[in-house]
This record gives sequence, structure tokens and C-alpha cells, in this order.
Amino acid sequence: MRLCRFNDDRLGLVEGSTIYDVTSSTETLPSRRWPFPMGDALVAHLPEVCRAAEKLKPHASRFDLARVALRSPIANPGKVMAAPANYRLHVEIDAKDPAVHHNVHNKQLAGLERPVETLGLFLKATSSVVGPSPGINLNWQERRNDYEAELVVVIGKAGKNIRAENATEHIAGYCVGLDMSVRGAQERSFRKSADSYTVLGPWLTTADEIADPEQLTLWLTLNGTERQRSSTAAMTVGIRHLIEIASSAYTLYPGDILMTGTPEGVGAVSPGDIIVTGCDGLGEMTVPVGI
Repeated sequence: MRLCRFNDDRLGLVEGSTIYDVTSSTETLPSRRWPFPMGDALVAHLPEVCRAAEKLKPHASRFDLARVALRSPIANPGKVMAAPANYRLHVEIDAKDPAVHHNVHNKQLAGLERPVETLGLFLKATSSVVGPSPGINLNWQERRNDYEAELVVVIGKAGKNIRAENATEHIAGYCVGLDMSVRGAQERSFRKSADSYTVLGPWLTTADEIADPEQLTLWLTLNGTERQRSSTAAMTVGIRHLIEIASSAYTLYPGDILMTGTPEGVGAVSPGDIIVTGCDGLGEMTVPVGI
């Protein structure tokens, strides 16, 4: 199933170019009082929501996908985790650009075949999360701001110290992501956490829809010119191992976001640019770049 959040926080079931408004399916969510539990309530109860959405679909209002505003499909992620330098050609090509490494990050990566295993993951502020329709508002415009297309894993089941062989049991689904980056010598978490610098969309595709997330083609165009195209098979550390690494430090909760790294071809954006990025089976999203 493909579920989107659209317009004024409506929940939609996406089929082709049609969105069915199944917002009433959220009535299956339990009512809570403070202190609220960790995680995103919809993702935590995704099976119940999906069953209710299927029942609502025959009589649901319909919307044209091209005419709605798409928000982040995950409304309340507890944390955004990201894998640095997880595609070899990104390290061999992009990270050698002085405008990217600032004579700092190249030294971190020197001699590392699988950087994530040495450097670990980094965190991005949850306040940086937006959907494709609001788009990106550039921060520190006097500096270089880059796009980075990524496959995003959405955690569906809580866990700590999860073994790689059990990792898929903790995946709710997938979406497409943009890990926007301001270049500089500062820590990754700081440079990548400005408002709107984590774009998620176009919708949440449930895990059962994707046979093998490590055999998907990921792409990005900037103003109609292709800039990134690779297979998720090129990740140096795969999804299961990433979840094992993440959960060795953090308890994972439903709705947590895991960004799996970007392939080669990253580059700068300017106000007025249009980014289109997508992935096999997950759809594509159009993201405007503003001030």
C-alpha cells in the first residue's frame, strides 16, 4: 500500500494518479494523554490503518495526485538517522572535490572501505523534515548547498540491539529522501539540519510492496538534467547492517527515519531550481528550491 499525507493533513491511499481520502482510518489510532509514547502513532499502528483504509476506499473522495500538496508521509519521526559516505563512487568522486570536503571530511574518509562501520551514523534534526510540495528554503545562501538523493527506510517496530538477520522485521516501509547539505567544515548534523533540509516523499510505500530494497534504481534530475542515477546495490553497508549499527546505540521506534546514503553526482542548487528525484517502486517527487 502507498499512503500519503496531503493538503491540510489528510491521509491518502495512492493508486496510480488517484488519491483516495482515507483520513477516517486514523480513527483506529488509540487516544493518548501526556506523556505521549515515543514514535509516530500512525506508523506504530500501520496494519490497522491499512485495513481501515481498504474498507474506506470504495466510498472515499478522490483527488488528482497532480493537484494536491504532498507533505512528509511521516508526521512525527522520533529521530532521523543518516549513513555518511555509503556509496563508493560518491567517496571516490564527489568527496575529492575541495568544495565538498573543505580539507576536513576527505581526511575522515581516507583509507575507509566501508565508512559507516568506522564513522557510525549521524543525526539530523526532526525539525528539518518537510514534504516535497513545501520544498526547500535555502539556509546560508552565501555557501554551497547540495542535493543528495537517498533511499529512506521507515522503522515500524521498536527494538534495541537488533541483529542484521532480524532487521527486516522492524521495517514499516520506504520512501524517497533528499538529504540537503550545506558544505563546510562543521559537523554533518549541524550543516544538514536546517529547516526543510530533510525532504521525504512522495508517500510511504509499505515494506510488502518492495521485494528487494537493495536492488532499486535511484535517480535525481536538476532542472530537467539528470545528475544522479545508481542502484541501491552499490551501498557499501546494506540496510540490514545499517539497522544493526543504528540499534546498537539507539532504541528504534516506529516512525524513525533511516537515510541510507547518496550515490555519486551530488551538486549545488540555487533559488528557483526544480529537483525531481525518485526510486523504483517508490514513485518520484518534485521539489522546488526557494529562499
